[in-house]
Amino acid sequence: MTSKYIAESQQRVLKTLDVLFGHEVNGLASGQIAKLLGTNASNVTRDLANLKEAGFAEEVAGTGNWRISPRVGQRALAILHTLDRESAKLEETRNRFTRI
Repeated sequence: MTSKYIAESQQRVLKTLDVLFGHEVNGLASGQIAKLLGTNASNVTRDLANLKEAGFAEEVAGTGNWRISPRVGQRALAILHTLDRESAKLEETRNRFTRI
C-alpha cells in the first residue's frame, strides 16, 4: 500500500541500515552498499552520515567501511530485557489467578 507519507529518502536510509546487518565486524564499503541498494554513492554517503549522526552506524577504523554501531545491539538487548520483565510479571499474575 502506497501512502503520501512514504518518503523515498527515508526508506533508503532504513534499507541502508538493513543492508549493514550481518556485517558487524568488517562492515561494507559505501560502493558495495550503493550497489546492493541500487542507488548512487552520493545517496549512500548522505544516508550513512545521517545514520552515524543518529548513532546507528559507524565507520570501521582504518578501512573506510561502514557497519551498524553497538547502539543497535544495545537497543535490541533492551527490547529483550523488557520482554523478560513483562513475561515475569505476566507469570506472576497468572500464578496469582490460578492458586487454589
